[in-house]
Amino acid sequence: MAQQATPVRTARLGRALGTEPTAVSGVVLLLPGGEETSARRPSPMLATASVRALGRRLTRAGRDDGLVVHVVHYRFRGWNGTQADQARDASWAADEVVRRYGDVPVCLAGMDMGGRAALHSGGHTAVNSVLALSPWLPEEDVAAPPEPVKQLVGRRVLIVHGTNDERTDPELSFRLASRAKKANRDVCRFEVHSDGHALHAFRDEVHALAEDFVMGALFGRAFARPVEDALAAPPPLGLRMPLASGFGRSLRR
Repeated sequence: MAQQATPVRTARLGRALGTEPTAVSGVVLLLPGGEETSARRPSPMLATASVRALGRRLTRAGRDDGLVVHVVHYRFRGWNGTQADQARDASWAADEVVRRYGDVPVCLAGMDMGGRAALHSGGHTAVNSVLALSPWLPEEDVAAPPEPVKQLVGRRVLIVHGTNDERTDPELSFRLASRAKKANRDVCRFEVHSDGHALHAFRDEVHALAEDFVMGALFGRAFARPVEDALAAPPPLGLRMPLASGFGRSLRR
C-alpha cells in the first residue's frame, strides 16, 4: 500500500479581530511567543493568548481609521536555529496582507519569540513599524553573527521590556536597541520597572503605550510626549525610558 505524503504545513492568518472595516487602511500582525526549538504544531488557543488582549484594544482604537488586526498562526512552535521559522511565517503574513488588502502599512507586533520574529522581519517592504514586547533574543556569542538590525532602517521601532524579566534578558534587548539606533534614529525602548516577562503588573500602561505607538506609526496620530521624547533622545536615554504608572491616563498631551 502506497504511503500518503505528509502534508506540508503552512502558516495562516487568523480571522480578523472584531468587525473588519469596509476600507482597510492599516494592518497589525500579532506574533505570539514560541520556543527556541520545536517542530510541534502550536496550540491555537495557548499560542495566541498572550497577544489577544492587546489585539482587541488595538482593534477598538483603530476601528475608525480602517485598522485590521490579525494573529499569525505559525507552522511550528520553535524558532529552530537558522531556519528562523517564526520570522519566515511573519514575512509570509506580510505578503498575505499585501495580497488581501493591497498597499497598506503594516505593523509587526510580537511578544517573546514573536518579538524576535517582528524585529527580524521588519525589513519587509509593507512594514513601516515594529513593536517588540519582552523579545526573546539569543545570548551573544562571538562565534555567531549578531542579531540583524539593518533591516529596521526606515521603520519606527518600539521595544518594551520588564526589568525583572527572568525568561528573556532585558539587557540583550537594550544592546540590540543600541545597535539599531545607530542605523535608525526612529528606535526607542521603554523599561517597565519591577515587571516580569508577561508585563502583567503594568498591563494597562503597556497596552496604552502600544496603542499610542501603533496609531501614530500607522495613521500619523501625534505620539504622546514620552514616546516623542524617547524617539528623539540620544542613547542611552531613549532606550531606557521608564514607563510611568498611569501612562495612557495622565501623561498624554
